Amino acid sequence: MIPSQRVILGAGLAVLLLITAASIGLDVKSRSDAAWVNHTVGVLKKISDLRVLIRRAESAARGYEIYRSSSFNDEFRAVQAQIAPALADLKRNMHDNPDQTALIEGTEPLALRRVEIAAEAMRLRAANDADGIAALNGKAEGRGLMDTVMGNLDRLSAGEERLLTARSQDSRRTGIVLLGIDVAGALLILLLVVIVTRESQRTKSTLYETQAAKEVLEAAVAERTEHLVTAHDELRLSVNVLQSTFRSMAEAVLVIDAEGTVLLSNPAAERMLLHRTGMSLGNLRALSDVFHGDGVTPLGSDELPSVRVLRGDEFEDLEMIVRPHSGNNVRHLMISGRPMRDGQGNISGAVLVYHDATSSRETERQLHQSQKLDAIGKLTGGVAHDFNNMLTVISGNTETLVARLKDQPELQRTARLIDDAAERCAELIQHLLAFARKQPLQPRDVEINSAIADIAKLLRPTLGEQIQIETALQQGPMTSHIDPSRLTNAVLNMAINARDAMPNGGKLLLETRHVVLDEAYAQVNPDVRPGPYVMLAVSDTGTGMPQSVQEMAFEPFFTTKEVGKGSGLGLSMVYGFVKQSGGHIKIYSEEGHGTTIKLYLPPGQGVTEATSSIALQAEGGAETIFVVEDDNLVRNFVTAQLQSLGYKTVSAGDSGAALQMIEAGQAFDLLFTDIVIPGGMSGRVLAEEVAKRRPGVRVLYTSGYTDNAIVHHGKLDDGVMLLTKPYRRNQLAEMIRKALNGGPSASPAPPPPA
Repeated sequence: MIPSQRVILGAGLAVLLLITAASIGLDVKSRSDAAWVNHTVGVLKKISDLRVLIRRAESAARGYEIYRSSSFNDEFRAVQAQIAPALADLKRNMHDNPDQTALIEGTEPLALRRVEIAAEAMRLRAANDADGIAALNGKAEGRGLMDTVMGNLDRLSAGEERLLTARSQDSRRTGIVLLGIDVAGALLILLLVVIVTRESQRTKSTLYETQAAKEVLEAAVAERTEHLVTAHDELRLSVNVLQSTFRSMAEAVLVIDAEGTVLLSNPAAERMLLHRTGMSLGNLRALSDVFHGDGVTPLGSDELPSVRVLRGDEFEDLEMIVRPHSGNNVRHLMISGRPMRDGQGNISGAVLVYHDATSSRETERQLHQSQKLDAIGKLTGGVAHDFNNMLTVISGNTETLVARLKDQPELQRTARLIDDAAERCAELIQHLLAFARKQPLQPRDVEINSAIADIAKLLRPTLGEQIQIETALQQGPMTSHIDPSRLTNAVLNMAINARDAMPNGGKLLLETRHVVLDEAYAQVNPDVRPGPYVMLAVSDTGTGMPQSVQEMAFEPFFTTKEVGKGSGLGLSMVYGFVKQSGGHIKIYSEEGHGTTIKLYLPPGQGVTEATSSIALQAEGGAETIFVVEDDNLVRNFVTAQLQSLGYKTVSAGDSGAALQMIEAGQAFDLLFTDIVIPGGMSGRVLAEEVAKRRPGVRVLYTSGYTDNAIVHHGKLDDGVMLLTKPYRRNQLAEMIRKALNGGPSASPAPPPPA
């Protein structure tokens, strides 16, 4: 190597040493700047923590003033003990800033004085010293101190924010200077390389190595500069995103330490659980009763989510029901938990996530209840047909016995007992059919206010003078498309239940109002179709119902009355009437305060249907009646009754046999057919087939319960005549005569319901 090259290389080495020294110095300064930025962030956190402690002390004092609960007193004492150390710690961390130190020293006595005033107020309230409390409130010293303290803390935070900005900018400038020195060094090295190149073209390999080193150095400088410039911005962005996500979560999140103290909570936790940072889950446990997901089995102290997770358990969707002692709404919670561990693997705390499943569980409960009632209704409708067939024979024959035993009083009394029992059975079956929504309704537009006013007049002698009846009827048109006779029965049943719930007297309120049930209500009540309704509410001031009774109130034969005091079919009948009418029913009750049952009835259709008041005399005739009935006992009974009225009869046990007789030329004047018959066709289809062969034939249907053959949307099809089983001799005679004199002829069946 020639001497000139040695000089150049020596100069280059010296320059590199200088650049390295400057870079190391600036790197040390950059680390120092970062440390001061972290120090300032820590001071801001301590100011925020001090503000939270002072507000918690004030909140606990107010809670004690309102509820006089020892838990709030304990919380105040715990927070009071932390305030003075927090102030001292804050002063120590601000020793490098005289202005901030002076401000915190001026704030310290004010904050301690504010806490002393709150403690004095709590002591006076605990001693019930009204004069002392009045004197203390008269000074109005606490509010002014609180405002001054919060203002000083705000100024401290603003000062630290400014200091944080300045130090962040200083750190950025240091990075830029470091970048400049690195770039300058690179340029100097490049210059040296050029000089060496000019000195000797024989050192090409050295030039290539220098070029490679230059590129590596430039890449390192660029990477370091980019890191220094963006690191702080990325850190701040990450913190903001994390805080925003945490605060906006719908689930409640609690971070607790190993003793169960809440270290961190989001707003959802304060809304849902009333838990906030600094509270102890152990103390809060005493404010509520906690149960397993069934709502019956209490949750043991060792089964609590906080205890389990601090024990090391990990769990998902743990069900828990919380009933606050304060009377607030019951909460159904789904909880997930994970323990937190330190570097040695020991549990240092835990994270608990709570999901409020109250609404979804209530929706599931209502859907289950609706499905159960539907299943009971289908079972009820299925057995009613056979029961009514038997009751038709029993009641019809006992009626004949009563009439023929006039000369034998003892036997006649026995026959009357049988007849009364059959009548009672028929009423029970009708109530069950009402619940099963199998009763043939005859709805029309009814003015509800007028109907309720008339019903109220009927109720006064029924309920007695000890029950005060009041009405609150919304003014204006209030029409609903319902069966008026069923409405009267429904209100009467609810009023009698209300009377029994008020043995010492009380008030019964009948209320009407136009309402709209929206989509939100329909989501919580799956059986509701959103739209306008006419609301009829029946309220009492009686004993009320517990939740367990409310859930079973509409089930047939369920009753809380003594044996013999009620059949348990009243509310089930009301339920079936409302559902079959296209409405909705809801119970609101509280033990010791009374019950309100709300019926949401379909609005009027704008068409008023005239009702006929002409009663036909129960007389016979000489026409021929074609009886189609699959039950032998009923068929024999009906034909005997018709023959006793003077009619000629022909009969068949199923639709196939009946159609064969008609095709063979059997003459008759009226087809009297059961709806549910064997032979491949229902009574309605049989009537249509007969009409194709003999247009204009008269038809009278009979059935123990209605189905979609002649009833659609809960209403008897237009032009259809129905004699409901069980029936008496005079009812049979009246309907037969009415059908023969002007009843409808068979017609095609209406389209199936949508």
